[in-house]
Amino acid sequence: MEIAYSLPIALQSHKPLIIATIITILTFLALCSFFNRPHKSNPSDPSTSAGKKENKEATPSSSCNRSCCNGTSDSVAFLNGGSAETTEGSMVTADVSMVLAEKQSGASMMEQLVPEITTHALSYLDYPSLCRLSMTNSLMRKAANDDNAWKALYNKDFTLEQDSVTPVNGWKAYYAATRAIMNVNTEFFNIIRDRSLPAMSRFWLNADYVKCVHASGELFTGYDAVIQSWQLEFNWEQEVDFQVRDVRTRVLTDMAWVTMKTYVDMDNGAFNMTNVFEFHHGRWYLVHHHSSLMLADGDMEQHVVHG
Repeated sequence: MEIAYSLPIALQSHKPLIIATIITILTFLALCSFFNRPHKSNPSDPSTSAGKKENKEATPSSSCNRSCCNGTSDSVAFLNGGSAETTEGSMVTADVSMVLAEKQSGASMMEQLVPEITTHALSYLDYPSLCRLSMTNSLMRKAANDDNAWKALYNKDFTLEQDSVTPVNGWKAYYAATRAIMNVNTEFFNIIRDRSLPAMSRFWLNADYVKCVHASGELFTGYDAVIQSWQLEFNWEQEVDFQVRDVRTRVLTDMAWVTMKTYVDMDNGAFNMTNVFEFHHGRWYLVHHHSSLMLADGDMEQHVVHG
């Protein structure tokens, strides 16, 4: 069974090369930021401890030398109503500036990039590549978890219809939930292909309010009636193969619905289908299925005139 989703086909031929190039560049930036960071000295190193001790011992003489050399300027400060704290404060300010300069020189190259550029670069990655990138290091994880990057990936893989939506848990969680529903919806057609009544029985929620409308237009209400209808479908129909296109999904906290066009025979029209799912006990269950024949343009005009 072939499942065909409406994904953009631009740059598909060069997609693997683009993904490999972006991952290589981002990894190179991460390595550069690591080696540019100032490394802390080992406190247990004897030479380091000795060096610190010598520095401590040399501090008084250094202060004296600075005082002697700057004796004139210190005297002027006292005469003008100042104090030695002014000179010491300027020295502390200079030391802080040096520390900040050292930290800045070791800053991540990724952090220095314009956020829009990073997001645009990550938008070329697919779902598995973005997940693998987030596991390389903390900097890549921060970049790969950017909400704008996951929104761009959602729009590319699924639909632009929900561009104005603001997911409660962010676009990364919303993307994962949408992909999970897509996989469940694909399983529905696999069950029909295999004509497995036990699998279809487990797929539906065992509740009195579930409903199923087959392409014949007949409505079945309640779990038992719905499963019996599928038993009849599997007994009467020959093996069928579906092509599913124009899939659209909307996911809420514990409910989701999927609309699609289903083609059994490309020359004989298509069916409009809707599946509604509810989340119970850690998994998604089907609670409503509707299938109807898609009217052609001529049939639509005739239906409107005679309706």
